[in-house]
Amino acid sequence: MNPQEQIHKTMAFVKDQLVDAEGGHDWFHIERVYKNALLIAKTESVDLFIVSLGALLHDIADSKFHDGDETIGPKIAREFLFNLNVDSTVIEHVVQIIENISFKSSLAKDEDGNQVQKFKSPELDVIQDADRLDAIGAIGIARCFNYGGFKNRQLHNPDIKPNLNMTKEVYKASSSPTINHFYEKLLLLKDRMNTKTGKRIAADRHQYMLGFLDQFYKEWEGKA
Repeated sequence: MNPQEQIHKTMAFVKDQLVDAEGGHDWFHIERVYKNALLIAKTESVDLFIVSLGALLHDIADSKFHDGDETIGPKIAREFLFNLNVDSTVIEHVVQIIENISFKSSLAKDEDGNQVQKFKSPELDVIQDADRLDAIGAIGIARCFNYGGFKNRQLHNPDIKPNLNMTKEVYKASSSPTINHFYEKLLLLKDRMNTKTGKRIAADRHQYMLGFLDQFYKEWEGKA
């Protein structure tokens, strides 16, 4: 089986696995991240096969839908790629990408308070940017409120302030209002992009979110 066939098999597998997924983490999210990753990869020196597989499998079992268990996604991906006869070095690279792509992973710190960087690669940089782009802008706003509704969270509560110094554990356990998530994650992503293309696209989407928040607060206060 050639690489292109393996990619098509992976697409079919992911579609099937995510058929009943929450709307912000479904196949269409994967497809957008995949397309974003291929776009960003055009200006980066990366292995496109690894980028493709990593983008397609990065959310195969998001821990937030599995009681916080971060081992399920990598395990499913490893077994699937092994059965697809993908080279073992590629499998390990893809699994490392899945284990380290999330925003919450960037919140992990050592005993001295320094960020723990477990794994880094150009392919991870590309897929991480692609995933983060889907978390901001118009689609990012839609996904944010969709997930908030899925978890029955308040839209906004002025009495509950955003927590800007969360640890990974606190972030995973948070149930704060949806608007807080803009300050706790979404508005931080622009300055955490890895690639030139990612940074350029993120800048526009960041401004869109700021405009949305301005309008949101006007309407909340009855001023518009």
